[in-house]
Amino acid sequence: MRGAQLGALRDAAPAGLAPALDLVAGLDDALVAGLARPGEAQVAALGELAAALAATPLGDRVAEAVAKVTAGSPADEHLAALAGARTALLGAAHDALLAGADAALGRERAGRCAPPAGALPPEATAPLAAARSWLTELAVTGWRGVDHDLVAAGHRPVEAVLAVPALRRLGVLLDGLAAELRASCPVATMPAVPARRWADLWARAVLLAQPAAGVADPSGVETVSGRLLVLGVDVHEHATAVQVQAHAVLEPAGGGPARLVRTAVAAAKVDTIVGPALWRLLADHPVLLAALAERRALEVTDLPLTGGDLWWRDDRARLGEPADPFATARVLLPAALAAPLEPLDRHPVALAEPVLLEGYATAKADDGVVRFTVDGEAVAVDVDRLPTCGPLTPALVAASTACLGLLRWDAGRWTVQPLAVRATVKRAAVEAHNGDWAQGPTDPKVAKAEAKAGDSVAVLRERAGRLLRR
Repeated sequence: MRGAQLGALRDAAPAGLAPALDLVAGLDDALVAGLARPGEAQVAALGELAAALAATPLGDRVAEAVAKVTAGSPADEHLAALAGARTALLGAAHDALLAGADAALGRERAGRCAPPAGALPPEATAPLAAARSWLTELAVTGWRGVDHDLVAAGHRPVEAVLAVPALRRLGVLLDGLAAELRASCPVATMPAVPARRWADLWARAVLLAQPAAGVADPSGVETVSGRLLVLGVDVHEHATAVQVQAHAVLEPAGGGPARLVRTAVAAAKVDTIVGPALWRLLADHPVLLAALAERRALEVTDLPLTGGDLWWRDDRARLGEPADPFATARVLLPAALAAPLEPLDRHPVALAEPVLLEGYATAKADDGVVRFTVDGEAVAVDVDRLPTCGPLTPALVAASTACLGLLRWDAGRWTVQPLAVRATVKRAAVEAHNGDWAQGPTDPKVAKAEAKAGDSVAVLRERAGRLLRR
């Protein structure tokens, strides 16, 4: 990114963004208090939501849902309408922000097409109904009313959903939400409630729990082959799960423009598995891990592609030649065709556009925020997102002169999340990537500490095996 692009990005604030987010905040505030007993402020906020969406296809359903909530008798379908309204508003905000980013970056984007969906298996009906019932109880009670009994009531629905492979996406989401609520109980004693986050999780779960949602059908999606060049890795870590998401450029085997894609692998975990040990949970994907650790290209064959998301299959990939991610970004990224996100992923927090910054100056302001300045234009750097399972540190970022990162929208401003940096440390050139430790730490001090602490993943697996054999 050049200074002019950063300036254009700063000046491209979408009209109507703040009012849309205010409407979402009003609904989130109602969920804090509970939809069984909305106060005057909450009723007024819900009324504004209904008025704002009156001219849309959701208008009648949202108006009915607000009327039922005001009367104190909301049902599953009414809460689904409110979740849909909230998701639509955030989706519109996402689209407006993304359009501004594309214009500033000069990035072309493919049009959105509806992904094929398969029918839910018969065994999914009861778990979905149980999940909707618990989600309804959460919304009616409100976050401030959540206690150990209400969280415990979600145990069976979560287990039932996780037992159906087709519902695994919903199951992991519900499991994570339940874990956060359990750790926060009783919520009434919390000084502040993460209203936006919990409402995000709740709304997404409500929509995924609808019978009409269906499941993704890999047999009907596009398949692609070619050379996959990884730009960087974003690690999403939760107490109960970890996901490694690789952003990459795909050069199609049959020719055509390079495409900006991403692929991800994930695993369930416990909260004691942290740091470099996270990579051991992903040992079933050795080809991908080797490509990340060794910075090599991948030759992929017939991988399903939905929008810009590749469905990773380790047996359909083989290692290629060494590939410098910075060279890939410099040569291929500017002209790569970007893809839209799936409908439920359209949220400002999901904005994550790969960018390359070079030749910048780094400074830490009085407010503690690190900023990169290019040609007089500054952008904040989100060092809080640096994962503990890789070599990147705030100090290394501060010493860098080149950065591969993700352009994100956070707290009303654009930020850059580093995925890889080049820096000079003690007059020596250093390059570090989030995926460098995919096959184990390369830093001798970290490796020694890991060896001393022991393999927690192996210990937990051995104990789990003993329990299953009993």
